[in-house]
Amino acid sequence: MSIRLATLPDLPAIEAVYAAARAYMARSGNPHQWGDDGYPAHDLLVTDIGLKRLYVIEVEGQVHGVFAFTLGDDPTYAVIENGQWPNDRPYGTIHRIASDGQIKGMFTRAFDFCRARMDEIRIDTHHDNKTMQHVVTKHGFVRCGIIYLENGDPRIAYQYSKEARA
Repeated sequence: MSIRLATLPDLPAIEAVYAAARAYMARSGNPHQWGDDGYPAHDLLVTDIGLKRLYVIEVEGQVHGVFAFTLGDDPTYAVIENGQWPNDRPYGTIHRIASDGQIKGMFTRAFDFCRARMDEIRIDTHHDNKTMQHVVTKHGFVRCGIIYLENGDPRIAYQYSKEARA
C-alpha cells in the first residue's frame, strides 16, 4: 500500500472511489453528508490536485482510497460550538477521505501518513456518519465540538494531538 499525490490522470479512479463511498454512506444510514449529487465535484478535485493537497492510496498500482490533507488554519474550524479545541498549535486537516471498500486499513494508512507530517490533526464528519465517528475515535481523535461548513451545515469536529498521546 502506498500513498502519493494525485494527478489529473487519476481523476476517473478517484471519482470511482468517491462514488463507491457515497453508495456505502447511503447504505449505512448516512445518505446526506455527500448526497447523490456527485460530491466532491470534479472541479474541487481538480483544484485539490493543482494545490497538491489530494492524495491517493494505491495497492498494486490501483487507486483504492483518496483524501485531502492541508496544513495550516482551516477557515471552517475558526469557530467551534459546544466545546473547544484542546490547543491552538499548528495543525493539519484531513478532508474528503474515502475508500472503495475493497481494501481494509485505508483510514489507518492515511492517518499514519498525515501524522508523520503533523503532530496535531483535525477532521470533521456528519452526525449520521457513525462509521467515521467510530474510526476517528479508535485512532485517538477526541471529539471537540461542532463546526459549520461554508454552506452552514454542522459537522462534528475532532482533533488528534500527538502530545496528548505521548
